[in-house]
Amino acid sequence: MIEKDQYEIVVGLEVHAQLLTQSKLFCGDSIAFGAEPNTHVSPITLAHPGTLPKMNRTAIEFAVKMGLACHCEIEQQNYFARKNYFYPDLPKGFQLSQHTTPICKGGSVKISVAGKEKNIRLNRIHLEEDAGKSLHDADPENTCIDLNRAGTPLIEIVTEPDLRSGEEAFAYLTEIRKLVRYLEICDGNMEEGSLRCDANISVREKGGTKLGTRVEVKNLNSIRNVKRAIEAESKRLIKIVEQGGTIVQQTRSFDANSGTSFAIRDKEDADDYRYFPEPDLPPFHLQDEFIERIRKTIPELPAEKIKRYVSELNLSEYDALVITDEKVFADYFEELTKINNKFKSGANWMLGPVKAWLNENNKDITEFPLQPAQLAKLIALTDDGKISFSSASTKLFDHLIKDPGGDPEKLTEEMNLLQQSDTSAILPLVDAVIEKFSNKVAEYKKGKKGLLAMFAGEVIKRSKGKADPKVVNELLLEKLKS
Repeated sequence: MIEKDQYEIVVGLEVHAQLLTQSKLFCGDSIAFGAEPNTHVSPITLAHPGTLPKMNRTAIEFAVKMGLACHCEIEQQNYFARKNYFYPDLPKGFQLSQHTTPICKGGSVKISVAGKEKNIRLNRIHLEEDAGKSLHDADPENTCIDLNRAGTPLIEIVTEPDLRSGEEAFAYLTEIRKLVRYLEICDGNMEEGSLRCDANISVREKGGTKLGTRVEVKNLNSIRNVKRAIEAESKRLIKIVEQGGTIVQQTRSFDANSGTSFAIRDKEDADDYRYFPEPDLPPFHLQDEFIERIRKTIPELPAEKIKRYVSELNLSEYDALVITDEKVFADYFEELTKINNKFKSGANWMLGPVKAWLNENNKDITEFPLQPAQLAKLIALTDDGKISFSSASTKLFDHLIKDPGGDPEKLTEEMNLLQQSDTSAILPLVDAVIEKFSNKVAEYKKGKKGLLAMFAGEVIKRSKGKADPKVVNELLLEKLKS
């Protein structure tokens, strides 16, 4: 019998990203989320006889933008095909998609798992329209159809079978979500369905080159559930093989509550879809100038930011990674660096008090009350030694959050938070601490130098947080020499 650790999981992902256009792929209907069911539908969405589709130029631009960011080859000769597979929530009865000519070919996305980098190859990125939504629990006897989403522009990002674990899939999807948000072509909100993932999973003996029979797990709605589904499904497949069974090529769905999958239908192959060119949409040609114009709109991407933050701002790789995780968070930090050149201090504040406040209040940085200029003043006060970090990050920070219009420097004086640097005021406190902890002083002089931090803490505590730590340490070292 083959042991479980002799198996290799082989995974390919298909990610559907809903594009942030104003209208649908082939008509002017709105794609805004949250509207009343069946209110964003026109005769074209409803496929009335005689209606004709018209291509959404912005959707093409967004697809090319993603392709360039993923190092793809951009296909200049494009056309759409009819995918003749019954969709109960698409009035046409077929889907318009790119089959023979995906707009982006090849490419790759770099991931990092456990400190090791890996390039995940892409097979293609193509454009297609989304289907509507079937609601099975809105009525006890009937399935309800909402066609608001029908015709929404999507890009489908298809990997090669390069992923080998749930962890790698988690890292890949995290990168994809980060990329589409940086490019501002998709909001990446999996809960609202604007980013969805199907996972093709198979298993084989380690060292093997032939792909096993795959199953596809559809419509996974969170990055965590993609990881869980891959882990659960691979265990199921290994168990079938170990028991001498035959894996059936299927489409399955994942139950997040039970952590198991169940079959929906036997999986079709491409031939079953009976693709043929869409006769109502002319082919379109992408000129070199069009592609280059889009290339110039691509912003600095996360990997480039991380490299710059480490090399030019002297941040740690970890700090750079966390700051760049969300584009809006990185944008705020960028504004901060333009005002305050103490980059490490800025990073400490962003990843400390600021991020803590955002997490506690379940807010986004766009909802943070303080402007970068105000935070920069707060940082300058601590860097210049006018106020301790403890007082600044609690008392003053909290006050400014409640009253964002306040001036940090004036408030420091009004709240009596100015740090004491006068040795004549701090020296009596140092003497009192040394006298109280005479036994610890003896231990310090015998070599327990770590006690210095304890002495300094006691002095600062007695000063109610106002004593300058630098001055405190200098005085303590001088006193403890004797």
